[in-house]
Amino acid sequence: MPNATIRDVAREAAVSVASVSRVMNGLDNVRPALRDRVEAAAAALGYVPHAGARNLSLARANAIGIVLPDIHGEFFSEFLRGMDREASRRGLQLLLSNMHADAERAVGALQTMRGRVDGLVVMAPHVDPDLLFAQLPPGLPVVLVNCAPHHEQRPEIRVDNAQAAAAMIDHLVAGGRRRIVHLSGPQGNIDAAERADGYRAAMTRHGLTPRIIAGDFMEESGAVAAAVLLRETEPTDALFAANDMMAIGALMALRRAGVLVPDDVAVAGFDDIPLARLVSPALTTMRTDIANIGARAIARLVRAIAGDAEHAVELSVPELMQRETTAPKRSTTSPAIGPIRGMTS
Repeated sequence: MPNATIRDVAREAAVSVASVSRVMNGLDNVRPALRDRVEAAAAALGYVPHAGARNLSLARANAIGIVLPDIHGEFFSEFLRGMDREASRRGLQLLLSNMHADAERAVGALQTMRGRVDGLVVMAPHVDPDLLFAQLPPGLPVVLVNCAPHHEQRPEIRVDNAQAAAAMIDHLVAGGRRRIVHLSGPQGNIDAAERADGYRAAMTRHGLTPRIIAGDFMEESGAVAAAVLLRETEPTDALFAANDMMAIGALMALRRAGVLVPDDVAVAGFDDIPLARLVSPALTTMRTDIANIGARAIARLVRAIAGDAEHAVELSVPELMQRETTAPKRSTTSPAIGPIRGMTS
């Protein structure tokens, strides 16, 4: 039918105009059978939604604002990939803003989004929640991802960092490791703090002494931490880094120094970025399914924009990906990194 309208599709499918609108806008609150019937009717009539008319009728920009602490590295690349995949499937555009580690830039990033987007996905693990909420545009749907703890009821996705870190320590202990050092993320970052808490709790539970070296989530700090351990008199038989980039930095530094991984020391990370599977030896890590978290954030935001906001916290539990860098110790007398290898500064 030439110039078929949304009412024609509703009549053909024997449903309401509102139901057709929900299907055409890619909303989740539609039964599969209803979606199939509407799509079949639209195809039979040759109906094509008019983007301009749809935007006017819904008073929407068909754009989603994404506010991240950084865009550098494979973690954020994967997170954006998942969001872009889901947004593209729904015919939405992404507007990206980078706040770095600066709270003032976070405020500026949020202000740039006012009036330009239909909703926001905000990842701000380093920003005070009171400051964050004070700057969120009133009435604009928002989904939070791994933000600092707060008391507001908002749609949110969080990673169970503490439980995952504890699971990694359990894995290392089961492999015969006892002198396990944790390389933490930056101070003030909630993900880093929760992973360090999980590490400490698990070490204490196993009757072991925790030791933490401060890092910053960057590859270079992994290399620096490895150099520190190599110079020390107290041996170390495992290094658990709070993210994969630091673990990879440490792994490369240890290999250059002639240290055998995992024979001399085990190395583990967190996140399971694509590079973790490609380094040699392949890195053991906790898989957070980064891209899927991004896709889930978009899906929840679309529901919130449609008026179906779920204020529950969705907890994502990482999965242990056991690879070559944490193979069990072959004996209790195996060497560990430290002065045994005769390293110099």
